[in-house]
Amino acid sequence: MEAFIEKAGLGDILQKIKNEERLSREDGIRLYETPHLLALGYMANLVRERKNGNNAYFIYNQHVNYSNVCTNLCKFCAFGKEKGTDKAYEMSVSEAVDKVRERLGEPISEVHIVGGIHPDLPFSYYTDMLKGIKEIKPEMHIQAFTCVEIDHLAKIAGKSVKETLELLMEAGLDSIPGGGAEVFSPRIREKTCPEKLSGEGWLEVAKTAHRVGLKTNATMLYGHIETIEERVDHLLALREAQDETGGFLAFIPLSFHPKNTEMSDLSRTSGVEDLKSIAVARCFLDNFPHIKAYWVMIGPKMAQIALSFGADDVDGTVKEEIITHMAGAETEQAMAIPELVRIIKEAGRTPIQRGTLYDVIKEY
Repeated sequence: MEAFIEKAGLGDILQKIKNEERLSREDGIRLYETPHLLALGYMANLVRERKNGNNAYFIYNQHVNYSNVCTNLCKFCAFGKEKGTDKAYEMSVSEAVDKVRERLGEPISEVHIVGGIHPDLPFSYYTDMLKGIKEIKPEMHIQAFTCVEIDHLAKIAGKSVKETLELLMEAGLDSIPGGGAEVFSPRIREKTCPEKLSGEGWLEVAKTAHRVGLKTNATMLYGHIETIEERVDHLLALREAQDETGGFLAFIPLSFHPKNTEMSDLSRTSGVEDLKSIAVARCFLDNFPHIKAYWVMIGPKMAQIALSFGADDVDGTVKEEIITHMAGAETEQAMAIPELVRIIKEAGRTPIQRGTLYDVIKEY
């Protein structure tokens, strides 16, 4: 394979990876542009196994999307709805807490909570929801509110982002998911989500979270109108932020699903594009411990292959995913542990059930 990589014109990048040298922006662009998918996968796998050996992680988690009412109404989103319109919904605090209560008999270790940018829910709604979940299941890890939501909560609380995070932590917040990053490029945000927090704003919220002791994830929505250069610049910005604070746990490439969005004339991402996005990220984000192949978005079969293309995590059981399914995802809304274990074992990896912070719960 190494001779093939040389012939493919990527020998210098392979050498950097073997020497654990940092890749440049130009290297990242070349990796995205190469037609030699197996060469790219081989290099990503070198990094993956150096960082995580043969382990492939998953989590027993549950999703709660408390409301899809949103003032941003991004063009790539099928989830957000204007208040009072068809399909708009919002849960009361007790309804959101009941979603967790309904599954108390299951060994769920994480609840993942995100929603839209709601125009008039008070700050107390969010803290009461966190407190309510901790009251019924104190050991539950709550991963909630994207950086975009945190920025909004700071505004409605009339506090700084740091103070807002501290109040949320006091109420029960344990970590922050990676959504809302989309593509940091101002050009893309102007065309697709002009009302949304800027890329710089997203990064600042994430770094503030890291400084107050919260771990977070990071994402990139790819496969719409962004260029390869804009993808690489997004990764570069994440790598620099991680150098600064070290608080990112995992990077999760999110494939664009166009159905029911304002960009429905675009087509779904291809399998090659999905694998490239994972493999390039693994090669480029040398300071990120984990790269996730989110099976809900790319499907279990592609997630399985991705375990040889840089990914070391397939996410988890999920239990009722709504956001991607409103955009036409054809995957299941949940996956049982035996199925997750099977797809990981078939890929030749060791299945590890983890907690949110990658603590080992069980090895299969």
